[in-house]
Amino acid sequence: MSENMKRIYLYTRYERSWHWLQTALILILMVTGFEVHGLYTLFGFERAVDIHNVVGIGWLIAFAFFIFWIFTTGEWKQYVPTTKKLLSVIRFYGYGIFLGEPHPVPKRKEAKHNPLQRLTYLGLAAALLPLQMATGILYWTYNYWEGWGFYLFSLDIVALVHMALAFAILTFLIIHVYMTTTGHTVFAHVKAMITGWEEVEPTVAIEEWEKAA
Repeated sequence: MSENMKRIYLYTRYERSWHWLQTALILILMVTGFEVHGLYTLFGFERAVDIHNVVGIGWLIAFAFFIFWIFTTGEWKQYVPTTKKLLSVIRFYGYGIFLGEPHPVPKRKEAKHNPLQRLTYLGLAAALLPLQMATGILYWTYNYWEGWGFYLFSLDIVALVHMALAFAILTFLIIHVYMTTTGHTVFAHVKAMITGWEEVEPTVAIEEWEKAA
């Protein structure tokens, strides 16, 4: 660790476990889902479908536990959107980072996510992922639609939306992987998500952190 950095315990064991579990589940779902849509052959169509369905159910259950966790622990506050310092963060990632400028919103235990991250993660957790799960369930239960009276749905439209959402999640993953390299070292953020300990600049006053949250 650099002499001008200090360590804070930022991510709990559950957060880290959930992060890597969800990463694995999403990657498996993407690999099998794209195969089901005929982009390539890896497991074989029927096996890919079976794996996709089982892992999809596992993801739904894990996501439900995550939602339960954030509301019972108060961690939901980490995702409350704010526009305070938002433009500063956008400017930083736009070109300030390439000039060696310090991050305008340093991480702290009470505010793990900067304003841009809050908006992004809230959009994922409240809209993108639930929609992906909902269309997946609709796709999976297609044979029961008639009995349920789902006459307004079209299988082709559900499949198209499900695939479009998958590409949206893939886009997020690519950007997310890139963003993990923007710490004070290339692997600093990845290391923090493994150990729980994040290295931050100690030169920023606590009062400034409060204003930035």
